[in-house]
Amino acid sequence: MNTAPAADAFLEAAQRYEALIDWPGRLAHEEPFFRRLFEQAGVRRVLDAACGTGHHAAMFHTWGLEVQGADLSPAMIACARQRHGERPGLTWVVRSFHTPPEPPDSFDAVICTGNSLALAGGMDIIAQAVRAMVSGLRTGGVLVLHLLNLWHLTDGQTVWQKCRRLDAGGPGDRVLLKRLHRNGPIGQIDRAEVLLAGGGAALLTDEARFAGVEAAELAEAVSRAGGGEVHLWGSWKFDPYSRDRSVDLILTARRG
Repeated sequence: MNTAPAADAFLEAAQRYEALIDWPGRLAHEEPFFRRLFEQAGVRRVLDAACGTGHHAAMFHTWGLEVQGADLSPAMIACARQRHGERPGLTWVVRSFHTPPEPPDSFDAVICTGNSLALAGGMDIIAQAVRAMVSGLRTGGVLVLHLLNLWHLTDGQTVWQKCRRLDAGGPGDRVLLKRLHRNGPIGQIDRAEVLLAGGGAALLTDEARFAGVEAAELAEAVSRAGGGEVHLWGSWKFDPYSRDRSVDLILTARRG
């Protein structure tokens, strides 16, 4: 489209993203993983890169950590501020994860979860983002990168991941749907919102494509950026990564 969407359209997209995720369940599942890593690294200050609506950042802040949430989308940051507030030790900034944080070497941990890296583009773009994130770590700081492992899906396979019915806040209801499809080395995420009102239905859709990321390429990008002690995990329970079976690709590393 040649005309940029209005700011409230971006905010609506952020709210749809928010509604599709069971945040209490997700955070409860991932919390032990982060607690273990952060305790091992003596983490006190965290950068959540591509923080979205800010739930991980807010969780870390409840642990007594100083946290900065950063995202390229002003709508996501606005949603994070609205939901979690902003106070000493919890701040939000509009910034791409390709931009090195200031000052450098200032964080004990940098995380980037939810397939944001893969959605940003190919390996050249991912490597640029990884360099920026590692530059924000102090020596010995921990890096956590989380991506969807596209390769565990059969080529051509479609998976319907989410179906949620919500109160629309007025007459009618909303139904939110999300599906994932693999076409060779390319993944596609489709989201649909159906508004049921007045005996009819209105449909709003959007899509996003991403390239599958090989674990070895991601590990090499981290090593080139100055990351050491690189480990690849296939789940938030520290299960070893399997290209054919793991739903997730989670990389952890320490800045050398």
